[in-house]
Amino acid sequence: MKIESIKFDEKGLVPAIVQDANTKEVLTLAYMNKDSLQLSMEKGETVFFSRSRQELWHKGATSGNTQKIVDITFDCDQDALVVRVIPNGPACHTGTTSCFTKTIYQNKGANNMANQDAAFLFELEELIGKRKEQMPEGSYTTYLFTEGVDKILKKVGEEAAEVIIAAKNRDAEELKWESADLLYHLLVLLQEQELPLQEVLTVLKERHASKEEK
Repeated sequence: MKIESIKFDEKGLVPAIVQDANTKEVLTLAYMNKDSLQLSMEKGETVFFSRSRQELWHKGATSGNTQKIVDITFDCDQDALVVRVIPNGPACHTGTTSCFTKTIYQNKGANNMANQDAAFLFELEELIGKRKEQMPEGSYTTYLFTEGVDKILKKVGEEAAEVIIAAKNRDAEELKWESADLLYHLLVLLQEQELPLQEVLTVLKERHASKEEK
């Protein structure tokens, strides 16, 4: 992509829609000028132009919530960008995964459950991370982190065994519940080990890609 192809507005800006490359969730709407777009392409991370501060803004430079760029595309009119990223933490300054959290209309008949369910895993990961940081009293997640890695490993092992038993018994209902328990405890373990779920998914994607090439 050539920057010269982009049609910046009278203020020298172009809207940039930031999207999670894996969940497809829209994370935020920001603005770029020529300098920030050039820096984004050089760094491989999002750099925006802050309209309120009138300066360049490297997303996550202070918070650590950077956004690794997968690709940048522009629309048919060449006056808007879509930046697909792999986020390292929440996109919004409020601490939410996305800046778009308020729903004013929802078509309940629309088939949008797949994307919502995929995004939920990252929301759950974020919630578990907050539990680890804040350690609220009475929380089961707090209990697991308090007990430490041995307790968490024990629970992962127990839930894995329960999944095996449910599958062996051909008990779909039990398998559903035990699989959910296993996923939850695995996410707790990943948080304890400070390993983002995204890195696990990246390994799966790389394996899939390598098989597709053969």
